[in-house]
Amino acid sequence: MPDGIRYCPGMGASTRRVRLVLLFGGRSTEHAISCVSAGGVLRALDRSRYDVIPVGIDPEGRWVVLPEDSPVLTAVSADLPTVNAADGIEVTLTPDPTRPRLLVSDPSSPLRDLGTVDVVFPLLHGPFGEDGTIQGLLEMSGLPYVGSGVFASATSMDKQHMKRILAASGLPVGPYTVVRPGQTLSETERERLGLPVFVKPARGGSSIGISRVDAWADLDTAFKAARSSDPKVLVEAAIVGREIECGVLDRLDGSGPEASVPAEITVTSSAGFYDFEAKYVSDGARLDVPAQLPDELTERVRATATAAYEALDCAGLARVDMFVTPAGDIVLNEVNTMPGFTSTSMFPQVWAASGLDFAALTDRLVQLALRDGSGLR
Repeated sequence: MPDGIRYCPGMGASTRRVRLVLLFGGRSTEHAISCVSAGGVLRALDRSRYDVIPVGIDPEGRWVVLPEDSPVLTAVSADLPTVNAADGIEVTLTPDPTRPRLLVSDPSSPLRDLGTVDVVFPLLHGPFGEDGTIQGLLEMSGLPYVGSGVFASATSMDKQHMKRILAASGLPVGPYTVVRPGQTLSETERERLGLPVFVKPARGGSSIGISRVDAWADLDTAFKAARSSDPKVLVEAAIVGREIECGVLDRLDGSGPEASVPAEITVTSSAGFYDFEAKYVSDGARLDVPAQLPDELTERVRATATAAYEALDCAGLARVDMFVTPAGDIVLNEVNTMPGFTSTSMFPQVWAASGLDFAALTDRLVQLALRDGSGLR
C-alpha cells in the first residue's frame, strides 16, 4: 500500500486523496476505444477521493499528461479520438519501486518530478497494454493497478493459449485452429471446422480485423484483414446459439469473484456478427440486459463465467463471452481482462443491472487495486 493511503472496505477512506493515473490510448488498433473508455471512467471517478492524472499514450508510444477537458477524453464513441503528443506534457514512469513517480521527459529542460503515484487504472485495450506488457512495467515500478496481472493478461489476450487453458480446466470451447505467417488452412482443417468460420487476429479485440467467411474462396481476404492487426490468426467454427456476456468482479472482502447478471447480444446488421460497427458506431445490435434466460441456465452461465475467470487466474475484473446453444449447452468464446467502459459497453451495463452503478463500479476497481498492491499475490 502506498505511503499515506489506507484501504478501508466499503468506505475506501484515506488520509489524503488517492493519486490515480488514468492510462489510455496506446499502440494497438483499439486506441480510440481506449480513449473513449477513459473518458467514461474519468467522469465516474469521485474527485473528493481521487486526484486523477490523465496520461495518454499516442500511437507511437509517447506518454503525455493531458488536460481533463481534452477532446480525446470528451469524445463520444463514433468520434474515434487519437492521442496527440503535441497536446500534452511528455512524461515517463520510473521503473523504480522505491520511488514510483512521473517525470517530465522533455529533453530541452531539466528533469521535473510530477510526484508520487498511488495507483494506475490502465484502460488500455489490445496489444501493448492489455496483454501483460503494461502490467509488467507497473510491477517493475511497484505500483498497484486495476485488473489482472502479467500472466492472466497475456494469456487472455492470446486466444490460442486462452482456449488451451480453458479446455485443460474442463471448460467448453468451440473447434478452432491457429494459422501462422506463411500458412493457410489445410483441407483437413476445412473439413473439421466447416462453414461458416470466423477469422480473427489471435491477439486483438473490439472485433477489429474479424471476418465471417461463408465461402472458402474468401479465406485469403479474411486472412489479410486479420493479419493487418496480428500475424497470428485464429480460425473458429461458427457456433449456433445465443451470444451471452457476463461480467466478473472480485469482492472487496476477499471471498472471491462474483458474476453479474448475464446479457444477450442480438445482431441485426448485415455483417452477421457483432463487428466494430455494431459495437461502437451503428445500431447493428440489440442488447438485452439482463438476458431472458431460465433461472437454471442463468446460474450456469454465471458459474461458467466465474470458472473461466479463475482458470485464467484473472484479478479485479473481466468480461466473459460465451454462446448458449439451442440444447442449452454453454460454449466459451473469449475472456476480456480490460473490457470497454464506453457509454455503450456491456461491462458497465451488466453491473448497473446487478445493482452497481458506473461510479460505484470504478470505485470498487480502484479499491481492489489498492487492497492487492503490486507483486506476487
